[in-house]
Amino acid sequence: MKQLSTHINFMGMRKPAVFLSGALIFISLAMLLFRGLELGVDFTGGTVMELSYPSAVEPTEIKALLEKEGFEDLTVQHFGSIEKVLIRIAPQKKQEVDVEKKPVAKQDKKSVLSNKVLQVLQMQVADVKMDRVEFVGPQIGEELREQGGLAMLYALIGILIYITLRFEFRFSVGAIVALIHDVVITLGFFAITRVEFDLTVLAAILAIIGYSLNDTIVVFDRVRENFTVLRKKEPEEILNASVNQTLSRTIVTSLTTLLVLLALYFIGGEAVHAFAAAMIVGVV
Repeated sequence: MKQLSTHINFMGMRKPAVFLSGALIFISLAMLLFRGLELGVDFTGGTVMELSYPSAVEPTEIKALLEKEGFEDLTVQHFGSIEKVLIRIAPQKKQEVDVEKKPVAKQDKKSVLSNKVLQVLQMQVADVKMDRVEFVGPQIGEELREQGGLAMLYALIGILIYITLRFEFRFSVGAIVALIHDVVITLGFFAITRVEFDLTVLAAILAIIGYSLNDTIVVFDRVRENFTVLRKKEPEEILNASVNQTLSRTIVTSLTTLLVLLALYFIGGEAVHAFAAAMIVGVV
C-alpha cells in the first residue's frame, strides 16, 4: 500500500501555533488557580452509595430530596442503567457532630450516614435497595491527592531521563514541554467545565502522558534519521519532512483511538464518562 505523501509547512505555522498553545495554557492555569478542580470523593473523602430502584428514576429528583433533608455537597448520577444511581456525599459536618454525641461503635459511625440516606429515599420509594457502600476518610483522600501528584511528577522525570539517554537533552526538554502542555490544558478543561476529578480522571491523565510520549518518540526517531540522511538541508526543512512522513501514522492512530473514546463517552455510562472526556481532550 502506498503511503500518503504530504508537504504541509508545519514549521511555517509555528508562531500562531505557539500563540494558541500559550493562550490555552494561560487560560488553563488561571482557571486552575482561581477556580480549582471539582475533586471527587476519592480525593476529598466521603461516602459512595450504589442503589437500585424498581423502575426508572431521575437523579435530579433524588438530589433535591436529599438536599431538602439537610445533606450537602453531594452528586447523584445514573450508574449502569436508568434504574440504578450512584450517590457521592462529601463528609457531612452536621452528621458527624450528631454521631459523636451518641455512643456508637467506631465501625458503625461509617454506616450511619448511608443508613440515614437510605431511610430518606425509602420514605419516597419503599423498594429502594442499597447495593454497595464505600467510605473514604479525609486522611485517605489527602494521601491519594499527594500520591497522584507524585505519580505524575515521577512519570515526567522518568520520561526526561529516558529521552535524554535515547536522543539528546534538547529533545527531552521539548518532549517534557509538550507533555506538560497536554496535561495542563486537560486539567484546565476540568477546571472550566467543573466535571468531577477523581481517580479515573487521574488514570486518564497518566494515559495521556503515555499516549503523547508514544507519538513524540515516533517523530523524534524520524527526525534523528533525517538529520543523518538529509545533511545538506536546513533544520526547518528536516523537521517539516519528519512531521509530514509520520503524519499519516499519527492521524490513523488518533482517529481510531477517538472512535473508541467517543463510544465510551456517549454509550459507556457515567462510570467512564469523565475518563473518556479527559482522554478525548488529551488526544485532540
